[in-house]
Amino acid sequence: MPDQDENLLLHLNEAIATMRDKDSLFKVVTTKLRLIFPFDLIGINVFDADLKMKRLFLRDYYGVDEAPPLPAGMEQFTPIAGSPLEKLVADPRVQQFTPEEYLADYPNYAPFNKFQKLGISHLTAVPLHIGGRLTGMMTLASRRTPHLAPADVKLLEKIGSLIAVAVANTLAFEEVARREQERTLQLNITNALLSIKQREPLFRAVAEALSRAVQFDYFGIRVQRAGRQEPFEGFAEFARTGEGPEAQLQALDPNRQHGLNQLDTATMYQQLNGLLQTPGLYAADDFRAQAQRFPLLRRVYEEYGTRAMLIVPIWQRADGVAVLILASPNPAAFQPEDLATVLALAPQIALALENLFAFEQIEELKAQVEQERTYLVDEINTSARFGADSGAFVGNGPALQLVQRRISMVAPTDTTVLISGETGTGKELVARELHNASPRHGRALIKLNCAALPAQLIESELFGHEKGAFTGAVERRIGKFELANGGSIFLDEIGELPLDLQAKLLRVLQEKEFERLGGTKVLHSDARVIAATNRVLADEVAAGRFRADLYYRLNVFPIELAPLRERREDIEPLLRHFIQRLSKRLGKPLRQVRPADLAALQAYSWPGNIRELEHVLEQAIIVSQGPFLEFAGFAAAPLVLAAGAAPAAASFAPLKTLKEQERDHILAALQRTGGRVSGAQGAALLLDINPKTLEARMKKLGIRRMVGVDA
Repeated sequence: MPDQDENLLLHLNEAIATMRDKDSLFKVVTTKLRLIFPFDLIGINVFDADLKMKRLFLRDYYGVDEAPPLPAGMEQFTPIAGSPLEKLVADPRVQQFTPEEYLADYPNYAPFNKFQKLGISHLTAVPLHIGGRLTGMMTLASRRTPHLAPADVKLLEKIGSLIAVAVANTLAFEEVARREQERTLQLNITNALLSIKQREPLFRAVAEALSRAVQFDYFGIRVQRAGRQEPFEGFAEFARTGEGPEAQLQALDPNRQHGLNQLDTATMYQQLNGLLQTPGLYAADDFRAQAQRFPLLRRVYEEYGTRAMLIVPIWQRADGVAVLILASPNPAAFQPEDLATVLALAPQIALALENLFAFEQIEELKAQVEQERTYLVDEINTSARFGADSGAFVGNGPALQLVQRRISMVAPTDTTVLISGETGTGKELVARELHNASPRHGRALIKLNCAALPAQLIESELFGHEKGAFTGAVERRIGKFELANGGSIFLDEIGELPLDLQAKLLRVLQEKEFERLGGTKVLHSDARVIAATNRVLADEVAAGRFRADLYYRLNVFPIELAPLRERREDIEPLLRHFIQRLSKRLGKPLRQVRPADLAALQAYSWPGNIRELEHVLEQAIIVSQGPFLEFAGFAAAPLVLAAGAAPAAASFAPLKTLKEQERDHILAALQRTGGRVSGAQGAALLLDINPKTLEARMKKLGIRRMVGVDA
C-alpha cells in the first residue's frame, strides 16, 4: 500500500513540522502508526551522545484496562548496560523478538515481567537515527504476532527517522521552555530578594516561585552556625497543605519539637554531614537505601512518608553551613533537570541568606544598642567613674585598701564576684569599678535590682520575653542577660531572688544559656556576673531561702565592704569630698565643719553608712546660712547621739527610729518657718516636698498644725 505509506509519512512529517506540544504530537504519531502497525504499547527511549545512558521519553498503553504505573526512576537517565537495550544498541536495526528470549539474560528486568502479566507476546524494536547517529530506540509491543514484510521494515526505518527528529525537536523545545522557566524563576526570586526583607515572607516567595518549576511537598533551608552547640536549625521551612490547585505552602515553626533531645539530633545530623555537603537526588529505592543507612532519613521516611529528596548545599564556610532540602512523598517527584534548576538558584538563595543574616543582625544590634544607650544614659546621669563622685574610694583606711587590692586582682578575669556589705556601703559602685577595670569595659554594665520588681516580672527582665508570652507582652523584649552579652551584669540584692528563678540563674552561670519567656530557642550569653547582697547568704542557705548550689556558684570571689563605723579614719576625707561636690551641685557656698561637730560625726555609728553621711551633709548644706554647716533636725541626730558619749563608745549610743527622726526633722523645719507649711516661706519648700504630702506625713506622725498660723 504505497499510497497509504506515503500518506502516513506525510502526516507524520506535517505533525512534526507544526506541533510543539509533546502530548499532542505523539498522540497523532501513535494514532497514525497504529493504522498500519497494530500495537498495544509503545515506548521510546532516548540515549546520550556516548550511548552509555538511557531515559524513557514516552510510554503509552492501548487496549489495557489498567496500565501499570511508570516504574520509579524510569524518567531519569539510567545506564544502558545491564538492560535489554544494550543488545539493541549493539545491533541497531529493526528487529522482532519475544519477552521470553530475553528473560534468561535479564530475569529481574521488571518491564518484561509486566509484559507477561499483560499478555504481551511480541516486541518490535525500531532504532531512531538522525544523520546516521543513533539517538534512541522505539519499541512496539503487541499481544498478536505482527508479520513484517521487507517493505514494512523499510517503512519503519523511515518512520524511525521521522520520530527521531520529532523527539529531538521536542527535547529542544522542552529545553528552551525549561530555560525560559528558569529565567522567569530567577527573575521572580531576584524581585523578591530586592523587595522583601523579612525572613518568612522572603522564603515563602522563593518557595512559591520554585514550586512552579519543581514539584515538592517540603521546602527547607537549614543552617548550622559556627560556635553554636545546637545542630542544623530550621531557618525557613514550608510544607504543602491540601491537594491539587488549592494546596498551599504553610510555614513551619523552626523551633518545633521533634521528640528528640538535642544530643540525639546533633548526632543524627553529624552522621548525615557527608550527604548534606554534596548536591544529590535520592528517590524511590535509592532514598529507601539512604533511609536504612541514616537514622534521620529513616525518621522522615517512616513518620512523614518521604520517598524522594533533593539536597543542594548553599554554602560551606568557616562561619557555618547552609543547605536547601526539597522532599516529596512521590518517588518520581524530582528529575535530574530539577536538581540542575535548583543548583542554578543556589547563588541567589545564598545572597538572600546573606542579606537576611545582615538585616537580622542589624535589627538585633539596633535593639541592643538602643537598650544599651538607655542604660548608658542612666549611668551618665546617676553615676560617674569611681572616685569622681561616689566617695566609695575616698580615704586611705586599711579596710578600703583591702577592697581596692581585691578589685585589682579579680577585675582582669571573668570570675563571678559576690559583693557583700551593709546598705549604703557602695556595693554598686564597687561593681562598676570591677567592670571599668576589666577587659569588658567597652560594653555596658547592665544592672538589675532583684528586690525592686515583682517576682513575676524579674524573669522577663533577666531573660526577656517573646511577643504574646503573657498579657501585655505586645512585642519581643531583650532581657538583661542577652543585653549584657560580652559585658557585665550586676545583680543587686541577689538574696531577694525567688527560689524558682534561682534555678534558672544557676543554669546561666553553669551553661551560659537560657530561653526567653514564652520562647523555645536556646540563647547564649557571655556575660560576667557580679552579684551583691546585704544579707548573709550562708545564713539564708541554712534557712532554706537560698539555693546552696547557686551560693557556691556566686561566691567564687567574695568582696566584703566594711561599714562606715569601722572606717572612722575615712570620715573626714569623705566629709570634705561630699561638701565640695554637694555645694557645687546645690549652688551653695563652701562652709566649714566645726571641730565639735566633726568629732560628733566621727563618733556616730552611721547605720546607713556612706549613703546616710551623704544625706546628712546634703541637708546641712541646704539649711545652713552662716560660715559653718548647721546640723538641725534629722541632720543633727548624729550630734545629739554623740554629744553625751566619748568617741570610742559612740557606736553604742541609743538610736532613734526612722519615724522618730523624720518627726524631729519636720518639727525643726516647722520651727524654722514659724509653723508655716506651704507658700514661699513654708516648711514644704524648705524640705523640698509637696505641701499636701507634707500635711499627710504630719498627720501620720501626729504633728498638729500650729493654731493661728496661715499655712
